[in-house]
Amino acid sequence: MSRATVHFLLRSDLERLFTTLTDNQYEIIGPTVKDGAVLYTPIQHSEQLPQGWQQLQAPGAYRMTRDNSQRYFAWANGPQALKPWLFAPREIIWQAERQPDGSLQFSEPAQPDRKLAFIGLRNCDLAALKLQDQHFLQGQYRDPYYAARRKGLLLIAVNCSHPADTCFCASTGDGPHAKADSEQPGFDLCLTELDDGFLVQSGSEPGDQLLEQLPVSPTTENQLHQQLQQALQAAKQQRALPSLPIKDLLAERRDHPQWDDIAERCLACGNCTQVCPTCFCHAEGEQVSLNSAVSEHTREWASCFSEGHGYMAGHQARPGIRERYQQWMTHKLSYWHDQYGRSGCTGCGRCTTWCPAAIDFPLEVSRICGDDE
Repeated sequence: MSRATVHFLLRSDLERLFTTLTDNQYEIIGPTVKDGAVLYTPIQHSEQLPQGWQQLQAPGAYRMTRDNSQRYFAWANGPQALKPWLFAPREIIWQAERQPDGSLQFSEPAQPDRKLAFIGLRNCDLAALKLQDQHFLQGQYRDPYYAARRKGLLLIAVNCSHPADTCFCASTGDGPHAKADSEQPGFDLCLTELDDGFLVQSGSEPGDQLLEQLPVSPTTENQLHQQLQQALQAAKQQRALPSLPIKDLLAERRDHPQWDDIAERCLACGNCTQVCPTCFCHAEGEQVSLNSAVSEHTREWASCFSEGHGYMAGHQARPGIRERYQQWMTHKLSYWHDQYGRSGCTGCGRCTTWCPAAIDFPLEVSRICGDDE
C-alpha cells in the first residue's frame, strides 16, 4: 500500500485496530474520561474511548459534556499530552544502600521496556514530542530514561475536528491536522473521524504493517471532501499568536507595562508549566529512608515559576512573579528559536485553559508585541 493513499475503516471495525495492536504485543494507551477530563490511560477496547463526549474550554475553565454522538474523538485535548509517559513527573535516577559492613552499594533502576501504542494524539502533541526528542535525545547529553520509554513507541494520530476555544495551533503551524511529510512530526497511523467511520493513512513501516491487517476499503470522493471541509472548519480558531516578529519583540519589550499587569493576576502556581507538552525543566534531590539505610537520587518536574528555580549561587535571579512569567514566555517564544530552531509553543491552549487566574496566553503575547506599545 502506498503511504499517500487514504483508506476507509468502518466505525464498527475500529475494535479490529485494538485487536491487531494487542496481537502485536502493544500495550494500548488511549483517551478516557476520568475525574472530569480526558486523560490518557491504559485501555484494551474501543468501547473505553470517550464516545459522545465533548468539551467546553475557556480561560481558566474546562468542562465535559455528553450527547448521543457516535464519535469517539469530538474533543480537543485534556491536561495531558505524551510528556508524562516519556519524561516521568518523578523517577529514581540511582539508589545507594548501606551494606552490613558499612559500605555503600549503588544501583540504577531497570530501564523501562514496554511496547506502547498511543491512540488519539493530536498534531500539536506530535509537534511537542518532536521538541522533547530534540531536547532529550539529540543534544550533547542523551537522556537514557527518556530514550528507553521512547523506543518502540507507536503513534496513532487523530486529526482534530473539534478544537477548543483556547486552541491556537493553526497560528503556530502545528495543527489542526497532521501532515505526512518530512518536515512534520511523524505518525505511524493517522485517523480522520467521519460520522460513519475513519479515513486511515499510514506514515511509517510499522503503520504499513498494521494497515495491512485492517479491513479497510477505498475512499470515496465524498469522504475525501468531508475530510477537507472538516479540516478547513477546524482551522477557524478564535485565538492566534500575532503575525509579528515575536522572537525579537519579546526580548526588546522587557519593560512593557503589560508584564506588571500579568504579575498582578498570576498566582505563580506552575499549572501552565505542568500541562505544557514541551516544558522540560526538572530538579534533582535526595530521598533518604527513615533509618538512613537507603538513599534515592530522584528527578522531578520543576517550574520556572517556583522560587527555587531562579536561585543560583546565593542569588535570586527572578525574585518576583513578573520576572518568572517573563522568563517563561520569553524562553518559550524567543530563546527556543536559538536552541531548537523554532518556538516552544505548539498552540495546544492548555496553559490558558488550566490557568486558575484565567490568563489568556496568546492574548497577553498580542498585548506585549502589538503595535500599541
